[in-house]
Amino acid sequence: MRIATAGLMHEANTFSAVPADLAQWERAGILEGAQIIEQYATAQATVSGFLALDHHADVEIVPLLSSKITPMGPITAEAFEHLVDRMLQLLKDQGPWDGVLLALHGAAVAEEFPDADGEILRRVREVVGPDTPMGVTLDMHANISPQMVAHADVMTVYQTNPHVDARGQALRAAELIRDTVAGRVRPTTALEMIPVAINILRQGTDDFPMRDLLSAAREAEQESGVLSISVVEGYPYADVPEMGMSIVVITDDDAAQAERIAASLAQQTWDMREEFLGAAPGVEEALRHADSAEHFPVVLLDTGDNVGAGSPADSTHLLAAAQRLGVRELFISLCDPESVQACVAAGVGAEIELSVGGKTDDLHGQPVTVRGRVRVLTDGKWEDPGATHGGFRFFDTGTGALLRTEDGHDVLLTSHPQGNVSLQQLRAVGLEPTQQRIIIAKGVNSPRAAFEPIAAEMIYVATPGVTSADLSTFRYTNRRPMYPFQADVDWSPAPADRAGHKSSSTA
Repeated sequence: MRIATAGLMHEANTFSAVPADLAQWERAGILEGAQIIEQYATAQATVSGFLALDHHADVEIVPLLSSKITPMGPITAEAFEHLVDRMLQLLKDQGPWDGVLLALHGAAVAEEFPDADGEILRRVREVVGPDTPMGVTLDMHANISPQMVAHADVMTVYQTNPHVDARGQALRAAELIRDTVAGRVRPTTALEMIPVAINILRQGTDDFPMRDLLSAAREAEQESGVLSISVVEGYPYADVPEMGMSIVVITDDDAAQAERIAASLAQQTWDMREEFLGAAPGVEEALRHADSAEHFPVVLLDTGDNVGAGSPADSTHLLAAAQRLGVRELFISLCDPESVQACVAAGVGAEIELSVGGKTDDLHGQPVTVRGRVRVLTDGKWEDPGATHGGFRFFDTGTGALLRTEDGHDVLLTSHPQGNVSLQQLRAVGLEPTQQRIIIAKGVNSPRAAFEPIAAEMIYVATPGVTSADLSTFRYTNRRPMYPFQADVDWSPAPADRAGHKSSSTA
């Protein structure tokens, strides 16, 4: 049984000013064949789960192409066509296939295709034909469209946030495709698109309300004939019609069962909509609280510079306020290639004055003047075999420098944006995270897998930025009516529009 695997993963923030052009993809790495195995065989990511099925005697997994990119703006037309054309060519050249597995994000947007993941699935289906079983695994922040469901026989979605089950969900999709090829199951899918945008501050799956909603899904998953149930949080930073929460239910050839369960969970989600609102303390309040704490480290989660959702990783709002308030001894990372090069030129041990961060746009603060000593120069590469958001193991932020400022701050300057999702990021430059006083982590839920076990306290901070937790700061022109943007939206689960599949409506 020969099963192809390929993937293009991008979470497109349509409010970001940084386009996902071909140069960005090439820098991130467009992997083929053995390169994919080297990168993912020992990781816990989506592709890792697909590769794990290769251990079965009756299955050969053939990795074709894989690329993921740090979230930023939409994919340019040139990049989209180049990448998808290469994927399709490999599928044609190395086929025929018994099945196909795709690692997509689910919130990709391209300049000419707002539903970029749906377009990828459509084109792959066109190449492999209607009878080749095709599975896809998506991020929990996917904005799932009817087009995605129409072209995938199996769809599994991460069910943890931070995302620590990517490998497991992908392996489940792979097993279902294997069983579909073998004729043991006939996957039948129901989709409910719910007109609710859940605030990023309420998306932790170990916390209420998501914890309770997922518990209901896991209970329903025990029903005989159910193959998979996914509660999908959606991605509110993409201004597209399919933006919002959704439910995906797969049964074994029982459309009515899939539709009934999907409708029930969708109704439960809708009934809980007021619980999906969130708020966080402001910059100065959070810093003062951290500074007065008795136990450390205190981790401040910089929601407005959530790199995993498309921000530039150079927000200075918290650093500037720390200087202003006299808060000492904090760690912060900033993507600032210009300052990195100044540190490289000065050399380790040099005393230097720099204006760091705040160089991408006006949303994330102004450059902050710091004075200090260059402690470390680094190639920006590290490895983390432990729990990380998304299950990735190998990281590369480019040439970097660690600066110890005169006010006691450790400022890690990088050449490429990266959220703070790994303790090894600090250890790679000689800092022990457990000994830090205050850590500014650029992210919301993504840092939790790594930092929660060592943190005395973790605090969401309401910082401005392109990933602000205050969704009222964004101007949407393409989304459908939904809560909480329109408090009076009237909705109920939709009737089936065709056997085994559902669509939603708003009234």
